Amino acid sequence: MSTAGISANRLELLQIASAVAQEKAIEKEVVLQAIEEAIQRAARLKYGSELDIRAKLDPVTGHMDLRRVITVVEEVENEATEIELATAKMDHAEAEIGYEISTPLPPIEFGRVMSQQAKQTIVQKVREAERARQYDEFKDRVGEIINGIVKRVEYGHIIVDLGRAEGVIRREETLPRENVKGGDRIRAYILEVREEPRGSQIFLSRAHPQFMAQLFSQEVPEVYEGIIQIVSVARDPGSRAKIAVYSNDNSIDPVGACVGMRGSRVQAVVNELQGERIDIIPWTDDAATFIVNALQPAEVTKVVIDEDDNRIEVVVPDEQLSLAIGRRGQNVRLASQLSGWAIDIMTEEQESERRQREFAERSELFMSALDVDEMIAQLLVAEGFETLEEVGYVALDEITSIEGFDEDTAVELQTRAREFLERQAQEQDEKRKEAGVEDAVLEIEGVTLPMAVKFGEHQVLTVEDVAGLIPDDLRGYTETNKAGEKVHEEGILEGFGLSNQAATDLIMQARVQAGWIDASELEPEVEEEEVSDEPTAESVFEA
Repeated sequence: MSTAGISANRLELLQIASAVAQEKAIEKEVVLQAIEEAIQRAARLKYGSELDIRAKLDPVTGHMDLRRVITVVEEVENEATEIELATAKMDHAEAEIGYEISTPLPPIEFGRVMSQQAKQTIVQKVREAERARQYDEFKDRVGEIINGIVKRVEYGHIIVDLGRAEGVIRREETLPRENVKGGDRIRAYILEVREEPRGSQIFLSRAHPQFMAQLFSQEVPEVYEGIIQIVSVARDPGSRAKIAVYSNDNSIDPVGACVGMRGSRVQAVVNELQGERIDIIPWTDDAATFIVNALQPAEVTKVVIDEDDNRIEVVVPDEQLSLAIGRRGQNVRLASQLSGWAIDIMTEEQESERRQREFAERSELFMSALDVDEMIAQLLVAEGFETLEEVGYVALDEITSIEGFDEDTAVELQTRAREFLERQAQEQDEKRKEAGVEDAVLEIEGVTLPMAVKFGEHQVLTVEDVAGLIPDDLRGYTETNKAGEKVHEEGILEGFGLSNQAATDLIMQARVQAGWIDASELEPEVEEEEVSDEPTAESVFEA
């Protein structure tokens, strides 16, 4: 707004206010309030900054009413703005505490300095109103796709003109190798709308997984209508993506609907994403089947699921290993992100070698501990016995059912197993005591003697020591250092195969025993809700 607007006649002032409001897409009242505040500041410069001066602009006539206000109080603290009740009643009989006495002031003439300050005040207020309008307009649109025009590109960040606002696609949210320039039309996903001191910031993304999901929603009517659900998306932006889809209507093929006639629908999304290859996977609540599909085009021969640790082991033919892993691990990484499972891939040869190694190790254990020959040890392993505890404490008929094992042999094997376990327990208990691990640690639910020995080796000696741990301390963890290398920190109980939940439960039991929390806090909350028998995609993944 120019300084001429400040000294304009009444009607011109209203016309300027209307024009600014229309241009900035804000309420006219906001502009009028800004003008009033500007005149109030100018008046305080002339009559005294300590005074309470108020300006009121008539929105119809443009008349400016300028007044000084004095408030009636019991005890005056500021003589410029306050007056005692007794003094006020001399001229205003109706005065009471809180009563405001206003005196009209003559209009002020704006000098150069006053005009400049008034202009700054109005510009600032209009800008604040514009920012508030932008925030209110976009804060509820997070998750939508929006169209805009590229204004400029700064250090890899794309500034986008959204019409009545401006958004930014940060460098990490752009598609690699995508070449855009000023004036290009662009579509992006509204990632975040944030209020900041310098104004609302609208952050956009073309790399976010949900950008792809929203594109399919626009291209595939069945997705938009909710007949087909996009359960999860995993992307390597600009290169490759996997998307899991599920149909609520058995008569509609979700993959076929997303692909479209001759690939027209998926091709539209691919073109928008600069040629990003998209694998469309049918979602199923059977984790093994879903992961086999997610690893396409590789063929899978065997799947072993570890639900406790949320890991899945996949065996593929030797010639399929590189295809399953993908270039730089891309295929297995995307499949893992899509499914939420940690995936370990090995070849049939590697699995065979591992089975043989485990067979030999268990046979050696039984030969040594039970003092039996190799044939008997291998028979036990072949029948599925993995530990001495299983041999020593299973029902007797599970051993006698092995061909060539009579009851006397079974009793002798169990006796030897139990005697070995007792000797081992005594030795371990001695180690625990020598390390200084308190007896109370063994009373923690889930803690065994071998675990207590390991605690001693790591100076975890008391219940409080155990209570102060976190699951990563027990299970170990892997992190990436500054050089980009993955470094593994071994856990105290890493060799015991604890799942994350089991490690958490053990620590929580220790905290109960230490008196840090009450046992009732560990009881799960029972929700009385009707659970549908029909499988739904939302019950496993978020779209």
